[in-house]
Amino acid sequence: MKVGIIQSNPVAGALRYNADMLLSMTADAARQGAELCLSPELSLCGHNVGDLLLKSDFVADCKEALEDLARRHGEAGLPPLVLGAPVANPVPQGKPLQNCAVFLRNGTAFVLGRKVLLPCGGIHDDPRWFERGIACGVLHHKGWRLAVTVGEDVWNDRTFWKERRTYDADPVAEFMAAGGADGLLNITAIPYAQGMQSMHRRMLGWTAAHYRVPVLSANCVGGNDARIYPGGSPAFSGDGALLACAPLFEEAVLVVDLAAGKPAPVEKDPLLEDELLAAMTVGTRDFVRKCGFSDVVVGLSGGIDSALVAAVGVEAFGPEHVFGLLMPSPYSSRGSLDDALALARNLGIRTRTIPIEPMLEAFRRGFAASEGEDLIGLTEENVQSRIRCALLMAQAAQNRALLLNTGNKSEAAVGYCTLYGDSGGALSVIGDLYKNQVYAVSRRLNAVKGREIIPRSTLEKAPSAELRPGQKDSDSLPPYDVLDAILHNHLENNCGAEALIELGFERDTVLRVLAMVRGAEFKRRQAPPALTLSSNPLGASRSMPIARTVPGAGA
Repeated sequence: MKVGIIQSNPVAGALRYNADMLLSMTADAARQGAELCLSPELSLCGHNVGDLLLKSDFVADCKEALEDLARRHGEAGLPPLVLGAPVANPVPQGKPLQNCAVFLRNGTAFVLGRKVLLPCGGIHDDPRWFERGIACGVLHHKGWRLAVTVGEDVWNDRTFWKERRTYDADPVAEFMAAGGADGLLNITAIPYAQGMQSMHRRMLGWTAAHYRVPVLSANCVGGNDARIYPGGSPAFSGDGALLACAPLFEEAVLVVDLAAGKPAPVEKDPLLEDELLAAMTVGTRDFVRKCGFSDVVVGLSGGIDSALVAAVGVEAFGPEHVFGLLMPSPYSSRGSLDDALALARNLGIRTRTIPIEPMLEAFRRGFAASEGEDLIGLTEENVQSRIRCALLMAQAAQNRALLLNTGNKSEAAVGYCTLYGDSGGALSVIGDLYKNQVYAVSRRLNAVKGREIIPRSTLEKAPSAELRPGQKDSDSLPPYDVLDAILHNHLENNCGAEALIELGFERDTVLRVLAMVRGAEFKRRQAPPALTLSSNPLGASRSMPIARTVPGAGA
């Protein structure tokens, strides 16, 4: 039997649009010989609709949209389709909704299975909206008995997870022990994180080999808010070999023969830097377009961060939709201006230059008018940054565009940014990339393009905010090699101070960095959403107190 895996890019809450897309892609699969189709988890409404699922009118709209989709699917004579949708809980206890795999055939929708394992933590909060199901679903079709799972229900194999497992139950093991199946279908929506795709693939291959049945998984693709879904939907034979895999970061229909025994040639996994660039491109494109915009504005400083963000904007929209604003201060070097203009020429984007010194002088005069008090030190630096943010927002409004933030994870983690200044914008493109990753992706971009996109001098000069004479980032921060290593172990691996010191980091540096991380929580809470690229982003999924200093005790 040939199964069409539909790797769709739903828009959150756009029920008619998503239904039309599923019908179109199912028809495409049918033309390729598919006898059964499989689409991602919650593909009808979008995986991250959040608290819309608590609204009675939206739930009613989902029910109506599912019934209408089933009718149109039947009228079109399309092959049966397994899709993800929220469906009413038939039991009066618990949450009113369940996360379901629904089967469309002959104009009717049947619930095949209800998600059992509901992830909670990080960017996931399924128990907030859904009541858990009891077991895997089962589908009999064309002589095949197929187990149907939703999302994490296929993630808890005791033989794969040799250490601590996330859940106590294993719906697949229970189903196979109770009667078994000829194959396993999984509908899912796995957000992108570095290393997650290869782990997911290994796990599904292990499951196929363990139960000696083919395993097919449909993952969604595209960006929704800060989340990026990579696609890469895989199919495995009963011996665990990868039969086929849909492409990463693009919509696709993949038709796979369940009876095939010979693996098809599969492309190697991309380099991490290529993967990150593709993820940011898709995440930026979908965020902007799904917010109803087509153009973006980037503040160009001549530094590496703004250079990479502008390059991602061009990858996402083309140069005609990216506008660069240069805002030199009295402390901006000629080299930085030259680098920003060289970048703009390399990218082919329009620019405008507005010096901020007249506005800074006006601010100084206004501030000193009543008490004769001058702007000094950090106050003056912050004012420069906030003047720039006001200009960027004005330019974005003038262009009917969204402003892309240019801050990275290293700076956001320690608060090396100005609230309502360089922390402004609609979307943080590189906010989940450490500084050294920004350099690595930028160098890789130049290599892939075969020419200098990001100027060599931008890649080679010492990073600086240029808000005072001779300023360097190293004046305020440890070297980025050291800072990034401490932050990675602290944020991704949850290492505390003593664990970091045991790893070999200098005690005073560790204590200083962790104090900066704690003290910057209030800034991060007000920052724009950052595209999620790691397993522990500094975004809405991070749950830390803001006010945590004992009065009179210092930091």
